[in-house]
Amino acid sequence: MKKETLLIELGTEELPPKSLQKLAKTFFQQIIDQLDKAELSYSSANWFASPRRLAVQVIDLVEKQADKEIEKRGPAVNVAFDEQGNPSKAAMGWAKSNGITIEQAQRLKTDKGEWLLHKALQAGKSVQALIPEMVTTALGKLPIPKPMRWGSSRIQFIRPVHTLTLMYGEEIINGEALGVESNNLLQGHRFHHHGLVALKHAKDYEETLYQAYVVADYQRRKELILEQIKQAETSLDAVALIDEELLEEVVSLVEWPKTLVGTFDKAFLDVPPEPLIYSMKDHQKYFPVEDKNGKLLNKFIFVANIDSKDPEQVVFGNEKVIRPRLSDAEFFFTTDKKKTLASRLESLESVLFQKQLGTLKAKSERIASLSQHIANIIGDVPELAHRAGLLSKTDLMTEMVLEFPQVQGTMGKYYAQHDGEDSQVAQALEDQYRPRFSGDRLPEGTIGCAVAIADKVDTLVGIFGINQPPKGDKDPFALRRAAIGLIRIIIEKQLNLDIKDLVAHSVSLYGDKLTNENINEQVIDFVLGRFKAHYQEQKVTVDVIQAVLANAPTAPLDFDKRVSAVNHFKSMEASQTLAAANKRVGNILAKFEGKLSETFDTTLAIDEHEKNLANTFANVKATVKLLVEAQDYQQAFTELAQIKQPIDEFFDNVMVMADDEQVKINRLTLLNEIRNSFLDIADISVLQNA
Repeated sequence: MKKETLLIELGTEELPPKSLQKLAKTFFQQIIDQLDKAELSYSSANWFASPRRLAVQVIDLVEKQADKEIEKRGPAVNVAFDEQGNPSKAAMGWAKSNGITIEQAQRLKTDKGEWLLHKALQAGKSVQALIPEMVTTALGKLPIPKPMRWGSSRIQFIRPVHTLTLMYGEEIINGEALGVESNNLLQGHRFHHHGLVALKHAKDYEETLYQAYVVADYQRRKELILEQIKQAETSLDAVALIDEELLEEVVSLVEWPKTLVGTFDKAFLDVPPEPLIYSMKDHQKYFPVEDKNGKLLNKFIFVANIDSKDPEQVVFGNEKVIRPRLSDAEFFFTTDKKKTLASRLESLESVLFQKQLGTLKAKSERIASLSQHIANIIGDVPELAHRAGLLSKTDLMTEMVLEFPQVQGTMGKYYAQHDGEDSQVAQALEDQYRPRFSGDRLPEGTIGCAVAIADKVDTLVGIFGINQPPKGDKDPFALRRAAIGLIRIIIEKQLNLDIKDLVAHSVSLYGDKLTNENINEQVIDFVLGRFKAHYQEQKVTVDVIQAVLANAPTAPLDFDKRVSAVNHFKSMEASQTLAAANKRVGNILAKFEGKLSETFDTTLAIDEHEKNLANTFANVKATVKLLVEAQDYQQAFTELAQIKQPIDEFFDNVMVMADDEQVKINRLTLLNEIRNSFLDIADISVLQNA
């Protein structure tokens, strides 16, 4: 069967750069899924995307579907004919729908009966017949939140559409999508190529566009930009600040990338680097540059969409554009320094944190009190923690943060340093928002940890306190992120803090503002629920997490020690036997709740295996208790592992449910004591394949 290259391209006005890659990949996947469903085989496929096009190229696509023999079952024979053998209306209708007579129908016999059957050869459809509808279907499923109309047309798409190219080899596939008829004409570069370019063969797509100054392959364009940035770095003996999100956006903005270097006045470097960096990256899509020591330079790298004959003019234009942006940052910094952060505290009274929970000033005061409480527990200076908490939101009232919200906290640090605040207080103002995202670094100092924890707990308690917990995927106050950040800080910074205590203290600071009577339990349960996500990121299995969650320890550091211990226990030779024994004992004891003795009575032990188990357990019991109190759970498990053989022999040789009621209850009491020693650490009975 003939095989050729298929090319599908939609030529548009400039597509939204932040959506380009998602649109292209979705379009590609929709086309491929339909080709697979239609059973049209091919050797490979690729997607293309640039500011003015979405395209899919499929290599060695068969020209048509294979012919198929299809079977259409009709009514059961006992329904298809009456007693005289005359066909029923149902049988006649079925035959007519298949274009045959009743006499031409075959029979299908199975164990369940006999049916009328029609076998027919269904001719496979050609690529030419299938592709236009596939394209229409794929376009209809693109993630477009706000489609637009253009001209007088009622057709809607994310941007106006100018061309549609559907080609199979050299042949143009007749079709229409979004009001545009298919042809072999492609849009070249908006400035470097005038008019449309004719595509002679679908396999020549990439090369044809390259001749028209378009690098159609998204990944190739990205690699070109990175190569050019690397060359610029070498020439400057510097390092470009490249984050993936900005890079992807730049790749989506250009079709013929040419990387250049611009310069700005060194005087702007007196402004803290963060707002300058945000100005360059967010507003202008430039890549800021640092020296090898991480100090911002008065240079920037940018990617133009033209190969100018006079690149100096392009550089001059970009330098001219960035200057007022940096001047704004300089002005804001100079203006903000005229007022201290402390003097801005009262202005927070005019900003609501949440209408039921009061202002940002009230929140700052609560954070200050809770930070002080935390500092007392972890052994830091409570006065500094209180001061940092009180100033924590004041930089939100500065001109710089109003213009660049991304630098909140960071600018607070700089302004606090300028005001002469303690260095730990200044650092805490930046630390309070960490970690901002998964994998982000944690607060640097313990004062920062105290403020970050207090801020997160205050938000959790407040929002749960007015009965507005996250629902489904809606989490407007980012409570899930706050809870995971809280867990990370306490565990990774080794802080001896208990969520239960923090929540109770926070609730008391809110006074009568909270209406949820179950606030304490709900916040604790919510935070405990985040442990699963936290540990699954670290590849800890769910059963290990569940084993610890069964005890619901509310001190994250203690929780972490238990998880480590259970993880280690699971790798021990004795784990499988002991986990199974704990599960068995749990099932037995469920029927005897409230009927057991307080302690095991050695005088009632009559079997040697029973005595051996009791003696072995007695030898480790006190040690295990001390180890658990010291939170050395791993060693506690090691001690408990000594009962592996005795408990195996006990279950193999001793009848737990003895006829003598006293002996039975005594044996159950022994098993209960052993199980409780394990439960003091975790419920190992839930472990899988231990």
